[in-house]
Amino acid sequence: MPQKSTQEITGLLKKWSGGDAQALEELTPIIYAELYKIARRYMSKEKEGHTLQTTALVNEAYIRLIDWKTARWKSRAHFFGVSAQLMRRILVDFARKRPKSEGKEIHKVELDKVFLVEKERDSDLVALDEALTKLADFDERKAKVVEMKFFGGLKVDEIAEVLGVAPITIKREWQRAKAWLYLELNKT
Repeated sequence: MPQKSTQEITGLLKKWSGGDAQALEELTPIIYAELYKIARRYMSKEKEGHTLQTTALVNEAYIRLIDWKTARWKSRAHFFGVSAQLMRRILVDFARKRPKSEGKEIHKVELDKVFLVEKERDSDLVALDEALTKLADFDERKAKVVEMKFFGGLKVDEIAEVLGVAPITIKREWQRAKAWLYLELNKT
């Protein structure tokens, strides 16, 4: 299957939003492959033997996305930004539901080479989610930048497109958000 350009994917997403079933059929392998990349990138940070597998995360996200009948996709970046947010919710819900383990292992959540906290991995994810929620309360754009970059693996240009700002703004927001999260997660 030939690779589709960003514009072709955006066109298919818009057609699918308009109810074109053929567009969804064409998009399915593309969506699944991209979701798998996002999930694999995130799950690579998890400890070995994690009970939520990459494929299960992809399947759950895919099912939720294709069942979302009222979505109006603006672009490829918009779709995968929303996908990142959805995967974040799935992972955080999974982490909250897991029973606490007896022997807690030490792990670090790495946010672009900034170590945020040393705690149990599931606790890290919940703590990061709570911190992102706090950040969104006073600066929603910074929280979205972190979510799209950290959870979704989107590039600066893609995040800029989704948020309708210049790439340099995204770079600044990313740096400031990392600093704020570092301080928030390391409060004693």
